[in-house]
Amino acid sequence: MKIQKTHMLTQYLIKLFARFSIFVAVLVTYIVNKQFLYKVMTMKFTQLGVTPIHLLWAVFMGLMLIHLFPGKRILTMALRKRKKENFRAVADYEELELLHFVQKQNIRAWLVLLVWLIFNGVFGLLYVFHLIDNADLLMLTVFYFLCDYICILFFCPFQTFIMKNKCCVNCRIYDWGHFMMFTPMLFIRNFFSWSLFFTSLIVLIHWEIIYAKYPERFWSGSNQNLQCANCKDKTCQLKQKIQKTN
Repeated sequence: MKIQKTHMLTQYLIKLFARFSIFVAVLVTYIVNKQFLYKVMTMKFTQLGVTPIHLLWAVFMGLMLIHLFPGKRILTMALRKRKKENFRAVADYEELELLHFVQKQNIRAWLVLLVWLIFNGVFGLLYVFHLIDNADLLMLTVFYFLCDYICILFFCPFQTFIMKNKCCVNCRIYDWGHFMMFTPMLFIRNFFSWSLFFTSLIVLIHWEIIYAKYPERFWSGSNQNLQCANCKDKTCQLKQKIQKTN
C-alpha cells in the first residue's frame, strides 16, 4: 500500500513530532529535576513569573480555543463535519438507520467514558493517598498529549476495541481528546490545572450538543463528505498499513 501524501497527513506528522519534543522535554525535566515540576504545579500561578509551564499552558489552552473558535483555519474533516456547510446529504438516507447508528454509537461512547474514568480514577486514588504527586500527574497529562496523535495516526484502542469506527473522520468521540488529555488535571487544585480541565469539558460539551442536534452530519450513511471516496485528509493510511502488516 503506497502512502498518499496529503496536506492534513503531513500536518499531523509535523504536529506529532512537536508533541513528541514537548513530551521529551518534560520527561527530561521530570527525571533530572522533578522538584521543579512539583514546585510550579504547587505554587500559585501568579507567584511563578514566566516559566516553561506557562508556555505549556498557553499551548494547551490555545489548541482548545482553536477547536471552539476555528475561524477560517484549515481543520481536519473530523472537525469540519460539525459545520452545516460541510454536510452533503446522501440521497434518500433512512432516518431509522441513522437512529440505530446514533443509539449504538452513544452506548459505545458511554462505555469509553466509563473505562476512561475508572482508569484515571486509579491515578486519582494514588494521588489522594500521596503515592503520586502533582509532577506525576503533569507527566501523565503530557503523555496523554502525545498519545492523542498516536491514536490518530497509528493505533487507537478505543477505535479498535469499543467504538469500531472505520476512521477518525467518522469517530463519534473525536473531540473528546482534550477532555481525556486533561483528566489528570482535575485532581490538582490550582488555576493551571483546573483552567485546562474545565475548558476541555467545555470543548466536549460543545461537541456533544452539536452531535445531539445534528447527528446526520456525523454518519457516513447520511453525509457524503464522510465517505472514503470523498475524504481529502487520508490520515488513516499509516494505521491501515500497520493493520495489514499485522
